[in-house]
Amino acid sequence: MKELSSYFAEDGALAQRIAGYRPRPQQFEMAQAIADAIKGNRVLVAEAGTGTGKTFAYLVPALLSGGKVIVSTGTKTLQDQLFHRDLPAVRDALRVPVSVALLKGRANYLCHYHLERAQSDGRFATREDALHLPKIVRWAKHTSTGDKAECPDVSEDAAVWQQVTSTRDNCLGQDCPSVKECFVLAARRAAQEAEVVVVNHHLFFADVMLRDTGLAELLPACNTVIFDEAHQLPETASLFFGESISTGQLLDLARDTRNEAIAGAKDFMPLQDATRTLEKAARDLRLAFPGDNQRLGWNQLGSLKGLEPALDSLVREMDAFAALLETQAERSEGLERCWQRTSEIAERITRWRMPPGPEIVRWAEVYSQSASLNATPLHVAGLFRKQLEGTARSWIFTSATLAVGRDFRHYCEELGLDALEPPPDTAVWGSPFDYATQALLYAPEGMPDPNSPGYVDAVVEAALPAIRAAQGRTFVLCTALRAMQRIHEQLASRFEREALDFPLLMQGQGSRSELLERFRKLGNAVLVASQSFWEGVDVPGDALSLVVIDKLPFAPPDDPVLAARIEWMRSEGRNPFMDYQLPRSVINVKQGAGRLIRTERDRGVLMICDPRMIDKPYGRRVWQSLPPMARTRRSSDAVAFLETLPPPARTD
Repeated sequence: MKELSSYFAEDGALAQRIAGYRPRPQQFEMAQAIADAIKGNRVLVAEAGTGTGKTFAYLVPALLSGGKVIVSTGTKTLQDQLFHRDLPAVRDALRVPVSVALLKGRANYLCHYHLERAQSDGRFATREDALHLPKIVRWAKHTSTGDKAECPDVSEDAAVWQQVTSTRDNCLGQDCPSVKECFVLAARRAAQEAEVVVVNHHLFFADVMLRDTGLAELLPACNTVIFDEAHQLPETASLFFGESISTGQLLDLARDTRNEAIAGAKDFMPLQDATRTLEKAARDLRLAFPGDNQRLGWNQLGSLKGLEPALDSLVREMDAFAALLETQAERSEGLERCWQRTSEIAERITRWRMPPGPEIVRWAEVYSQSASLNATPLHVAGLFRKQLEGTARSWIFTSATLAVGRDFRHYCEELGLDALEPPPDTAVWGSPFDYATQALLYAPEGMPDPNSPGYVDAVVEAALPAIRAAQGRTFVLCTALRAMQRIHEQLASRFEREALDFPLLMQGQGSRSELLERFRKLGNAVLVASQSFWEGVDVPGDALSLVVIDKLPFAPPDDPVLAARIEWMRSEGRNPFMDYQLPRSVINVKQGAGRLIRTERDRGVLMICDPRMIDKPYGRRVWQSLPPMARTRRSSDAVAFLETLPPPARTD
């Protein structure tokens, strides 16, 4: 067998067959470590800086291993990129006859049964939904996968998809009249037969908890599991090892039951009437929470006078709803499934109302139109470690942001990897980019305390000279939605007053992909955004030259899950700030900073406004974890650096 190094050489298979490929020592070293871990059924935790080419570094040894491999990604965007672009390119370059499959959650696949229901029902929330349906019907006649990402005329985030896809709750399974042509089952069969299967973290954990995704049959036969974007795993694990009930789920149950009643029990009007009563109870529950966009802990919930009556009313309506459904359940598979869902949701509500135990945090999250009741485990280490023990296989965890400096302790403890025998191998490969000449880290002088009333105004004042020098081409990354909105308002006012012709965009004005496309095309835009733009966003080239971070991204201390975790860690004699809050913040800063330099030719300024990075002893751990950029405190240095960049090129 050829040496692994030969594939990554200047005249190797990758260079010969993949346009633009350049050998990088870090990439080959990482590939060798992954090959060794696969061969020895080891656990490897590996950080690879931006530009390392970690995707090829794990795909080459994975495809050459000869075993069954599951690759799990943090986002569906990367999942699609891996399956449609990177995997075929590497497979063709290596000339290995490896079969591959893409497996997503069931809500990503068109459901024939629900499409037929939507057509016959003809009820839509908006005119746009009604216009989208015929496009989906036409696409359904020729699609071979049913993957909504492949429907060219309807956006993936269009609301109409909720009516023509299934969920775990409303799927009829083997009782479905369209089971033989089911796209979900076809995708699972393809995954069973493939040697490399691409999934995402949500799907992986849904299977671990629910055995509902088709992975239950895949994992036993699997030799290697690779987690890309592995920094997201602790958060995703907490979500799936917990439990949640939302008013949206209740409204979906009412809608699905009404559709099934119209189709299978049209003569029994009390059931249709009951769906409207259930909808009212769900909306009343949302109204029991004041405000929106907030998280409320168990103690705070106890002070809400309207919550207990709203929950009592909801439970009564759920009981009555279940009783009516039971009388009609035999009339169709759909009605029977709605009856089962009602019982399951009622049980979850009952469990949530029980007093919390020491290991579980009970809390609520409130949005503008909905609310959810959540039960979250304080730590997932033991639960996750069980997945790794027992069967001999290799586990690879990789991301651009896993370590604090070169220390993986925080990450390994969160997932229980520190207690494995033998312990995991760990490694850090820095970026091949020349950060010392390509980038400047700017920490402005004279910034006030981040918690002071005038802090947001000070951020805008400090950032404006840099934005002018960059001629737009800026991301302003905020840690809170309120700050994002305030900064957007302030910038809009200043741009108008100073006649600065920089298009100003804000998260929420369109989908993430739409905003990014506009940002790239405009060439001189300023985008003000919050959490969803800190990672997984790629703007190579001259369109992005300045990234401004308003604050170090510490989770608010009154967040109910964080508050409970802090209390638990203190009871264990640990320092929650140094052991948990700071490492999380460092990893998030590294993600935000990673938006700036995406290629060998990119140049730009990373501006971190928070004075704690300089003034506090722990700040050193933040900037030492960032790439080795030149550093300055002076605005004039940042402006001078930005003024050396070529002017923006508009492509619209």
